[in-house]
Amino acid sequence: MATDPSIPRKLWEHPDPKNTQAWKFMEAANKRHGLRMQSWDELQRWSVDRRADFWGLLFDEHPIIHSGSYERVVDESARMDSIPVWFDGVKANWAENMLYWPDKKDPSKVTTHRKEDHRTACIEVREGCTEIRHVTYKQLRQQVGELSNAMRARGVKKGDRIGLVASNSFDTFTVFLATTALGAIFSSSSTDMGTAGVLDRLRQITPKYIFVDDWAVYNGKTVDLRPKMKELEAGMKGISEFKGLISLPRWQGKAADVSGVPRCETFANLLREAKGDKTLTFERIGFMDPFLIVYSSGTTGMPKCITHAGGAVALNAQKEGNLMRNYGSFEPEDLLTLQYTTTGWIMYLASCIAMIAGCRLVFYDGSPFQPDIKTFVKLWGDLRVSNLGLSPRYFQTLATAKPPVNPRDVTDLSNLRGVTSTGMVLSDVQFEWFYDEAFPPHTLLENIAGGTDLGACFTMGTMMKPLYMGGTMTPALGMKIEVYDQTSEGGRGVKGKPLPLGEQGELVCTRGFPTQPVQFWGDPSGERYFKAYFERFDNVWTHGDFISIHPKTGQVFFHGRADGVLNPSGVRFGSAEIYNAIDNALADEIQDSLCVGQRRPQDMDESVMLFLLMKPGKKFTQDLVKRVKDVIARDCGKRCVPKYVFETPEIPTTINLKKVELPVKQIVSGKVIKPSDTLANKNCLDYYYQFAKVEELVPPRGKL
Repeated sequence: MATDPSIPRKLWEHPDPKNTQAWKFMEAANKRHGLRMQSWDELQRWSVDRRADFWGLLFDEHPIIHSGSYERVVDESARMDSIPVWFDGVKANWAENMLYWPDKKDPSKVTTHRKEDHRTACIEVREGCTEIRHVTYKQLRQQVGELSNAMRARGVKKGDRIGLVASNSFDTFTVFLATTALGAIFSSSSTDMGTAGVLDRLRQITPKYIFVDDWAVYNGKTVDLRPKMKELEAGMKGISEFKGLISLPRWQGKAADVSGVPRCETFANLLREAKGDKTLTFERIGFMDPFLIVYSSGTTGMPKCITHAGGAVALNAQKEGNLMRNYGSFEPEDLLTLQYTTTGWIMYLASCIAMIAGCRLVFYDGSPFQPDIKTFVKLWGDLRVSNLGLSPRYFQTLATAKPPVNPRDVTDLSNLRGVTSTGMVLSDVQFEWFYDEAFPPHTLLENIAGGTDLGACFTMGTMMKPLYMGGTMTPALGMKIEVYDQTSEGGRGVKGKPLPLGEQGELVCTRGFPTQPVQFWGDPSGERYFKAYFERFDNVWTHGDFISIHPKTGQVFFHGRADGVLNPSGVRFGSAEIYNAIDNALADEIQDSLCVGQRRPQDMDESVMLFLLMKPGKKFTQDLVKRVKDVIARDCGKRCVPKYVFETPEIPTTINLKKVELPVKQIVSGKVIKPSDTLANKNCLDYYYQFAKVEELVPPRGKL
């Protein structure tokens, strides 16, 4: 039987979709509401058309620990930009839901398993896998209890903010849990973020205490963080709420001497306030009360302090973990998740959140390439990791190594059920490499998107549909994703124009969802919040991504950021299409690339500029430029061929390795910008200023 050429290659499907948590949930919905749903697409449509019914059923079938009750799930007639209240009257605590499981007969109480106290809750792994520390649930609860009691003795209470600048470690996790156990609000930054960037965040949220690692280790190098502590303390002067720094020991039993750091004490000294009391108690707060502040990764201007609600994120974790990833079908002993991340990214939340759905956690701190490229890969098999969180950049490094590193040839991945990838768009060649060469065929590759702004995923995977090559599998349950005409000017009160399936446009969400941020901290009028999401189209969340939805498979393709969409002579396309074409054909020569549009005040049209970062030992030549243009013309179309192609010594990225286009676009278009400290290599932007006068760099004819 001939295959439909319009449908991408099928890469994976669940062997028994009817034996999944999502299917069982669909049957429960059918029974409760008199429905006859028999497919994922029907379930997804119902979840957004009947939001109160969907979230109410989730609350009952996959409950969180809570007290109180609600009269209605949400007012479905409320405007999305009013930030509707969900489950009004319900109280919950984030840390309690992380550390215990609800009794399904009475979710105000908790249930435990007979051997639970002695089971491993989390595993801490240091760079190079030379230090591996197993922590049981009993040990975790005792340390969280002791720390929360010490913080309570220091006056930390509901609504206070606690900042952290630290590695992805057990102690960091303990601070997160202890803070939220008290009903206080947690906010973290990574140790490699510049002091100015950290202060841009912390001065806005005015924390009572800031926990800071005393040392950092990355790529074999050790950095003393006490000078950064002094800078942070000095930068917090004038903040009346701020009481001081707490130094976290990077190595167990080897705390650094911080007597020379003003207003700083050791972690051990703080714990003395508890007087040995390890009793764990929780302050249950309103379902929509804040528990976490994260930050926009914008590359210019002050970061936005995006504030998320604990009850909403906890309930959404049940949806994503059980209905989307099927965790509830397995025993906790068979669930071990590892998300490679720093603490300064929303994926740090993702590295912790799976515990709500019953997973044990692995916290990895440091370079994944020490002492060699295979050590981190071997760890997955040694620990029997079931779910991994990685990135396209990491995949690219493995695939283009000499020789290539294919994980299934390196270690036993029989227990690996799922791999998530985010931060950038996965190319088709990476999908094929994953299944044809690198990972076991039973493993689901889940390209996910959403993140910081919503504390959740807009699009992700499902066990009830096949995986086809490209994009992401499906909009998540409860997320009404549509594509709007990106050429529309929009504006306050202006309705957007939905586009047919298959056409490219702006990603919007047209129905409210529980994990909408409850506020931007320090934005009492809500004006910054409104401008960030709702100013473009009336009563619709505009996310800033350029997407299309496949008319037959329903998968969502991401074509790049909407603010970086290329539009020469009215031809609109995303930078990701250029990157995919180059990765598919020229990965042996080109390490990375950056594609931006240039439109200066004097320009009548936009010109596309492509910058190439060459692999070590490879040369940038006019022959290469021709081959690059030929590849783009072949794969993307002649009208997508860049006008200019240049070599670059470095491509700007955030500290979490997300490629950044907008500052370069602004610079080559004639603007002088002040880059944010979210950039890991902001000095490299200086190189791009010369291209604002591109005519002086190329011959008048035969431009590169």
